[in-house]
Amino acid sequence: MKLVVKVGTSTLTHETGKLNIRKTEELCRVLSDLKNAGHEVILVSSGAIGMGVGKLGLSCRPTDIPTKQAAAAVGQCELMDTYDRLFSEYHHIVAQILLTGDDFEHEDRLSNFQNTIQRLLELGVLPVINENDTVATDEIKVGDNDTLSAMVAVNAGADLLILLSDIDGLYTADPRKDREAVYIPEVCELTSEIFALAGDSGTERGTGGMKTKLQAAKLCMENGVDMVIFNGNAPEKLYDLTEGKPVGTRFFAKEKSNDD
Repeated sequence: MKLVVKVGTSTLTHETGKLNIRKTEELCRVLSDLKNAGHEVILVSSGAIGMGVGKLGLSCRPTDIPTKQAAAAVGQCELMDTYDRLFSEYHHIVAQILLTGDDFEHEDRLSNFQNTIQRLLELGVLPVINENDTVATDEIKVGDNDTLSAMVAVNAGADLLILLSDIDGLYTADPRKDREAVYIPEVCELTSEIFALAGDSGTERGTGGMKTKLQAAKLCMENGVDMVIFNGNAPEKLYDLTEGKPVGTRFFAKEKSNDD
């Protein structure tokens, strides 16, 4: 199975912006084991700006573009060094790929990306993808890694996109604010009612919320890729997913849901 796993800043870091070592080590251990089992894994990782904020000792996430890009440049080094070190413990090689929205708009660049991803997977490498925040401008940036991960999943021919979040799945309301919120285990059609459930960004450290996750689901469902949202605090549930067990909220691709 070809898996694209997206991990958000809130999963990788503490509120201080510094690395959450326990969560990150557990994620890398599980992903390494899935590769050992024969799955192809592509990791779309947020966290560069957040880790840069922590390393630079900034009091909060910057709002101006130059400081964001500076923090991304610093944080990306630490992020990849961390992944290289942790995956190396399980004898897996990682490769860094930084993308902008422009790379998906130009046929030659998209083809190069697809060829590179395919060859890396053939070589047994685990690609780690992030948006190139140090050069991206409003005109060419994707803007959030939920959307980026969906674009990667579709263009890499993935079987499943997994969004690790700070929430267990899709609810009828924000369960952190509404005790009567009802969990939704499956979505076969993205109706206006479903989109109305989306709120704003879940944490100050991240750029996405449920809205961007539903937009990612729409892109995947329209292109034959299933998507799952579940809590990144429990990466061991990735085992259940690969075994076909229900985890989080699953968004069924149109071709699959129509066959049910």
